[in-house]
Amino acid sequence: MDTHSNSAVPGQRLCSASLSTLPATVHRPSYHREAVSPGIVHIGLGAFCRAHLATYTDDVLAMGAKDWGIVGVDTMSAAIRDALMPQDCLYTLLARDNGEDKLRVIGSMIDVMITSDQRGEIFDLLVDPKIRIVTLTVTEKGYCQDAATGSLDEKHPAILADLANPTAPNSIPGFLTEAIRLRQQAGHPPFTVLVCDNLAQNGTRVRDIVSRFATLRDPELGRFIWESVSFPCTMVDRITPATQDADRATVAADLGLEDAWPVVTEPFRQWVIEDRFPMGRPAWEKAGAIMVDDVHPFEMMKLRCLNGAHSTLAYLSVVAGIETISDAMDNADLSKIIRQLWDRDLIPSLPIVPGTNVEAYTRELETRFRNKGVRHLTLQISSDGSQKLPPRLLEAARELYAAGKEPEVIPLTIAAWMRFVSGRNERGADYRVADPYAERLTTIAANAGNDPELLADSLFAVRDIFGGDLPANPHFRTAVIRHLSGLMTDGTAKTLKAFLADN
Repeated sequence: MDTHSNSAVPGQRLCSASLSTLPATVHRPSYHREAVSPGIVHIGLGAFCRAHLATYTDDVLAMGAKDWGIVGVDTMSAAIRDALMPQDCLYTLLARDNGEDKLRVIGSMIDVMITSDQRGEIFDLLVDPKIRIVTLTVTEKGYCQDAATGSLDEKHPAILADLANPTAPNSIPGFLTEAIRLRQQAGHPPFTVLVCDNLAQNGTRVRDIVSRFATLRDPELGRFIWESVSFPCTMVDRITPATQDADRATVAADLGLEDAWPVVTEPFRQWVIEDRFPMGRPAWEKAGAIMVDDVHPFEMMKLRCLNGAHSTLAYLSVVAGIETISDAMDNADLSKIIRQLWDRDLIPSLPIVPGTNVEAYTRELETRFRNKGVRHLTLQISSDGSQKLPPRLLEAARELYAAGKEPEVIPLTIAAWMRFVSGRNERGADYRVADPYAERLTTIAANAGNDPELLADSLFAVRDIFGGDLPANPHFRTAVIRHLSGLMTDGTAKTLKAFLADN
């Protein structure tokens, strides 16, 4: 759909009863939702899971499965529950491709709960043997990991609080541990934990974190989780920006109904999953998912080539005052630098990806980044750099150095991030630095003033982010300081041109 000729009826909401009023061009569930029972509990109800996991599962339900409905759980606020419950948990997926809109109503979410006032009900559901998979999208910081090591941050305030009161947990490690304990106590086999966040070896990492938390609580419980609970690794890929009011207006105009929380995304989607589900799983492969023995090569390709490029574009763009990824790709110098990042730093750092031409994958990424229909805000992507830069780019730099090569663009990205943490762009506009270390980082930037060397060395001293090896590498340190000096003195445009002239 690319026109908005219908008018939403004020106050009339998308819901089961209103599905029959939708325009014929809007795809909607073809199965009887009342016959669907829950088999999956999903924790973390941001836009991504509803554009990705829920759409694959919606496809499977449309093929006749009835026991894989999703119950969504949010740990942050009641907003998503308040938006979706009056709609019978239906919502619209708006796929945008350079001016062409396609709308689809997703029906795989059959209930929504929040931990703040439904913790007991949620645990009762998780103990029920019909729940065989728990999926998660809680962002990198949601797992309470130590940014430097990837292990459990045992001094994290949420972890200390949960160890003191383990039966009323608020952290993700604490929540999963208590659910598994209750299930074991009831005599039911454990559910599979399927992490869908952008962590390297995400299932393995979260198994380590959760089993360590459980061990601190009860060594026998920790051993049980380590030995008996499956944590397959996954690679998830679909660009999904935060929903804006303008998106709601577009959806309302096309549906003729109000949708309190639609999701906007690109047409592309990819899901690679290690096939380790002792309690069974939906036939996601019939919906296009790729089931493999080892997800690692695919995960590295996506984490570095997509997410690493996104981080590079985000920090340079926020500093320059560029609002979206597609606008950033319209900048000839920025797009050339992203091409160099892929060709010179990231593709050479990757393992062989079975059945995949990685250079072709990055060409497709370039097309996706240029999609004007998806307003992916650079400031949104800039969040949590302390957690994202190590797996996306710093590990690639380490591997290049170990192979006798020098990263060319990664030091520029790190310089842009260092300039970014000042909280003010080169046009004089302030923005919020969203990061678990925000207070520490912005204080460092304020204390360093206009001294790029002092700023770089003070940030390099945050070993949780950089470790000790990269700051001690003279090539890396010198390159970062050189680019940072350019960004602080000459601005982004001149720094990019100077970089391209030298490379």
